[in-house]
Amino acid sequence: MVATNETALSPVVEPAADVLSQLLDERWSCRAFESRQLPRELIERLLTTAQRSASWCNTQPWQVIVTSGDATERLRTALGEHVRNNPGQSFDFPAPAEYTGVYRDRRRESGWQLYEAVGVARGDREASARQAFENFRFFGAPHVALITTDAEQGTYGAVDAGLYVATFLLVARSLGIATIPQAALAGQSDFFREYFQIPDDRKVLVGISFGYADEAHPANSYRTSRAPLEQVVTWVD
Repeated sequence: MVATNETALSPVVEPAADVLSQLLDERWSCRAFESRQLPRELIERLLTTAQRSASWCNTQPWQVIVTSGDATERLRTALGEHVRNNPGQSFDFPAPAEYTGVYRDRRRESGWQLYEAVGVARGDREASARQAFENFRFFGAPHVALITTDAEQGTYGAVDAGLYVATFLLVARSLGIATIPQAALAGQSDFFREYFQIPDDRKVLVGISFGYADEAHPANSYRTSRAPLEQVVTWVD
């Protein structure tokens, strides 16, 4: 139904809003991928469309390193070995000091959803560590996109690159590509800086593993919730 009052959405806008809402509803963080590669032309379409993302003064501070095929397998092996031998973290941007209050609650809810889906019992640290290590295997994904931003642009460059990540995820969903943005990869910035010879004028923001989802895997069987408006919006009329 098309509304007619002057503040209503037009017939052109309303279907587009429905499509966007559907993409947001359908997108999830995939934690199990099929091994088959995406066609190069599909990845190029993803990247070309994501390039339309907004940025301050159109600076487009993001740079993207994309791996496929044997390159992903070499990276998977090298990163796994690095993490086993170097259990610490190295973020280019400070990680959260801690999660408290509602942020802790939301994080725990998401974490327990995953553990329950894959059969990790509460208190089983060995099993939870194995699941956490899947981050460094890219959850079996055949492709990884490492997103860096211009160091001189600081926080606002990181915000712009974050907008790019959000656009990337939605474009991928529209093309039938599953994704997971991973702060765990950002926590290995020293490794990636050396592995890819990333210069000092770039900062590692996040990694995105992507490919075709393994729909039958239990890690992909749940969806996270979102806070209601009253928890995040203050109205001033």
